[in-house]
Amino acid sequence: MTDVDRVLDGVGPRLKGLRKDRGTTLSALSERTGISVSTLSRLESGQRKATLELLLNLATAYQVPLDDLVGAPPVGDPRIRSESRKIGDMLALPLSRQPGQPQAFKLIVPTRALPEKLATHEGYEWLYVLSGRLRLMLGEADVLMGPGEAAEFDTRTPHWFGSATENPVELLVLFGKQGERAHLRAAARK
Repeated sequence: MTDVDRVLDGVGPRLKGLRKDRGTTLSALSERTGISVSTLSRLESGQRKATLELLLNLATAYQVPLDDLVGAPPVGDPRIRSESRKIGDMLALPLSRQPGQPQAFKLIVPTRALPEKLATHEGYEWLYVLSGRLRLMLGEADVLMGPGEAAEFDTRTPHWFGSATENPVELLVLFGKQGERAHLRAAARK
């Protein structure tokens, strides 16, 4: 028996229980819904499978959500629970569960100076500073960024970023395949 069969098999007893709890007869329910007494009886006994049209009429008559009639499973926990991991000297907290691209992270860049070693790799990156001051070296540009500022760049361009002060920096990072862009720009500061 599949999960769908189990859910459908439970509809009849739920309908009968709801009707009994409300002290309603099949005849009275038939008058309110326009569904024949015989159809209601067969639904409650499981001799007839419920259609969406029938269930919507019954949910309206009983003034309950459709989920209550079919015994829908509860919605899963929406929180993302992920393990942090180190990327170099930075702490990365994954914010996306789905495999593939793009990937979202919250990065915490440490206070100590990281070596200013420019790197390149395939992909596209988007940064958004949550707190602290970030120094972004991108090709020939040397950019200072503060909270609320964003930058995007092709990661084939030599790049490096780290804390611009003696305080840590927290930022959101989206990393995706080549060509995926967030279309936000941060201007270089002089």
